Amino acid sequence: MHIRTWVLCFALSLIAGMAMAQALDRRDADFLKQAAQAGLAEVEGSKLAVSKGVNTQVKGFAQQMVDDHTKAGSELAALAASKGVTLPTELTVAQKAKLELLSSRDGGSFDRNYANTLGVGAHRDTLRLFQKAAGSSRDADVKAFAAKALPTLQHHFEMAQELKGVVDKEGNAKAAGDRKQ
Repeated sequence: MHIRTWVLCFALSLIAGMAMAQALDRRDADFLKQAAQAGLAEVEGSKLAVSKGVNTQVKGFAQQMVDDHTKAGSELAALAASKGVTLPTELTVAQKAKLELLSSRDGGSFDRNYANTLGVGAHRDTLRLFQKAAGSSRDADVKAFAAKALPTLQHHFEMAQELKGVVDKEGNAKAAGDRKQ
């Protein structure tokens, strides 16, 4: 009986040790949650831009962001599930407020605000987040996920900068035309 108890305790300690070994570093778990939160905001804001944008380039960029970030979100969710991390499923209060502010704009003002905030600003922040994770994550899967996403995020950032230039130029041309009248 004594040996049976010892074997059971030993087996339980091995299982507990394996579970501890698989536990994700807090910083890596935080990265997964932050990446998910950023992706949620990008998808929701871009859906809004698909329906409300007036510039065809804004609409095209926004649809690509919906498609690309939805796909990345699915990959992120699978990774998080495999690591035992529960991801957020709703926007934060701050994200909701930003989207409401964006939603209150119309026409070129909407396009410029979308390109600046969810285009350039959000992708700049997301790039930094993923660069940090690709360089310093302790979990090899998390590090690989972040590194794999970087080229696409960099491309999105460059596209957003180009889009911002286009909508800013349109806004400046409109403003100049308004002043002439």
